[in-house]
Amino acid sequence: MTPGSMILGTGHYVPEKVLTNAYFEKIVDTTDQWIVERTGIHERRIKAPGQNTSDLCVPAAREAIEDAGLTPTDLDLIIVGTVTGDMKFPATSIFIQSKLGAHQAAAMDISAACSGFVYGLALADSLVRSGGYKHVLVIGTETLSLMTNWKDRNTCVLFGDGAGAAVVSPSDGERGILSTYIGSDGRLAELLCCPGGGTAAPPSRETLENGSFYLKMAGREVFLHAVKAMSDSALNALQQAGTTSSDIDLLIPHQANIRIMDATAKRLGIPREKVYINIDRYGNTSSASIPIALNEARRQGVLQPGMTCLMVVFGGGFTWAAAVVKF
Repeated sequence: MTPGSMILGTGHYVPEKVLTNAYFEKIVDTTDQWIVERTGIHERRIKAPGQNTSDLCVPAAREAIEDAGLTPTDLDLIIVGTVTGDMKFPATSIFIQSKLGAHQAAAMDISAACSGFVYGLALADSLVRSGGYKHVLVIGTETLSLMTNWKDRNTCVLFGDGAGAAVVSPSDGERGILSTYIGSDGRLAELLCCPGGGTAAPPSRETLENGSFYLKMAGREVFLHAVKAMSDSALNALQQAGTTSSDIDLLIPHQANIRIMDATAKRLGIPREKVYINIDRYGNTSSASIPIALNEARRQGVLQPGMTCLMVVFGGGFTWAAAVVKF
């Protein structure tokens, strides 16, 4: 019998600083009503000066490790999904490994934008099932406030900072990761990207002045592709798990935009009361949004033992992913 894997523990962390919509009413041409109606966001968290991405991850990781009944020295591997790491290199996971004291664990980063955590979950699932790894820490984290153009009213209101984590370990029975699905389409990359900083647009006076280091998004096109990709990803994961949307007790969609989340749930035939939503408090935290919501749902008792959860996400690249997990 092929061994399975399960999410043994979860955790999350968000910075203390809160930016409400009232702040944006003062700096760009927008209103609280417009932001809420278009996105569902009331407020978001922003990292403190001097706080690195890895600093957000450590408390989230410690909570997940403790929840799993483990210590950092039990970890075999650390996978971090992020596009806003501490440095170009080494990987942000290396700094997390050092701060946790998990020196025996291998460490790597995954760059899949908002899909980073579920991509990491899929990889961790495969590695644990292989028998080569026992405890894998998967983290999704972003500090998108650093690549946000605070003068662009269409994007500056959307994003927040944070980190979420999960420990993936061998399954102890019926509980476990039932399926994962990942996909991408590089033909659509320019619709959601940050063009500056790499070899295509290296640091220079020109790239600094033309805003290449800010996140760029074609909102209408992203919306259309996101709903289709998330719906298709979810259906693929459900099929692989041998289940249907009617069997899902809780849908945790990427907290990108309330209209995208509602449209995806509608396509899947999952009622609103089975959809976990926290975008109103955190905004779009990219790869951190799924694990933050997952941990909150567990802590609040919304996601209870025996329930089946569907997680689905869409991100720049374009990338998309889904996972079906029984808790």
